[in-house]
Amino acid sequence: MTTSRRQQDRRALRAALLLTGSFFVIELIAGWLTNSLALLSDAAHMFTDVGALSLGLFALWVAHRPPSESKTFGYYRAEILAALINGLALCLAVLWIAYEAYRRLGDPPEVRTSPMLVVAAVGLAVNMACAWLLKPGSEASLNLRAAFLHTLSDALGSAGAIAAGAVMLVTGWYRADTVAAILIAGLILAGAWGLIRETVDVLMEAVPEHIDLERLRADLENVPGTERLHDLHVWTLTAGQYALSAHAVISDRVDDERILDEMRRLLSSRFHIDHVTIQLERVRPCAPESVHA
Repeated sequence: MTTSRRQQDRRALRAALLLTGSFFVIELIAGWLTNSLALLSDAAHMFTDVGALSLGLFALWVAHRPPSESKTFGYYRAEILAALINGLALCLAVLWIAYEAYRRLGDPPEVRTSPMLVVAAVGLAVNMACAWLLKPGSEASLNLRAAFLHTLSDALGSAGAIAAGAVMLVTGWYRADTVAAILIAGLILAGAWGLIRETVDVLMEAVPEHIDLERLRADLENVPGTERLHDLHVWTLTAGQYALSAHAVISDRVDDERILDEMRRLLSSRFHIDHVTIQLERVRPCAPESVHA
C-alpha cells in the first residue's frame, strides 16, 4: 500500500469515526428519552461500527510499528485481541437487548414515535455518508472493507427502526418497536459471531479461508526443479497479512536463488502471502554401485 493511499484511508476512517461516534451518543440518548428499544438496539449496532472503525485506524498505525527483540513480528496480533474483546462485548449487548425484548413483549410501553423516526432517519443518512467515505478504499484494503460492511449492516438497522416507527405511527402497535429490536440484535449477533470466529482462527493459526492448501502445495511443487514439499504451514498474522513456512526438496541441478524467487513471486501474486520462509533440501544423486568381477 502506497503512502498516499494509506493517508487517504486514514482520513476516510477518521471522518467516518467522527460521524459514527457523534451519532452513537445522540442515538443512545434519543433511544432512552423516546423509550424506543429499536433505537437503543441500533445505537448498540452503531457502537460496533465505532469499534470496527477504531480497529481499522489502529491497524493502519500498528502495522508500521517496527519489530522489537521481544516482538519479532511487530504488534500485528494487538488488532486481533482488540477484535476478540469487541466481539465478546457485542454478545453481552445482544443478551441485554434480548432480555429487554422479552420483558417488553408482554407489556409493550408507549414509544414517542415522531422523534424516534427523525433520529432513525438521521442515523440512516449518517451510515450512508460513512459508506460513501469508505467505499473507495474498500476495494484494496481488508480493514476498510470490514468497516464498509459494518456501516452497510448498520444502515439496515436504521431502516428497520424507521419501519418500526412508521408502523407504530400508523397503527399504534408498539410491539413493532420490540420486533425491530430483535431483528437488529440478530444482525449484531451475526456480525459478532463472525468476528469472534475469525479472531479465534487467527489465534489458533488456522489456514486463512481464502487459501486452498492443496492447490498451494501443487502450485509450489510445479515450480521447475521442485521435487516435493513437506512441513507446510500457512497462517494469519493479522488482517491481510499472511505467513508461510515449508521445506522444499529440490533437484541437485537447480539454482537456489532462482527457485526461491519463483516461489515467492507465486505466493505473493496468487495467494497474497508475503512473509515466506522456505528451507531448501537437495536430492543427492545416488553413488554408483561397485562392480565386482
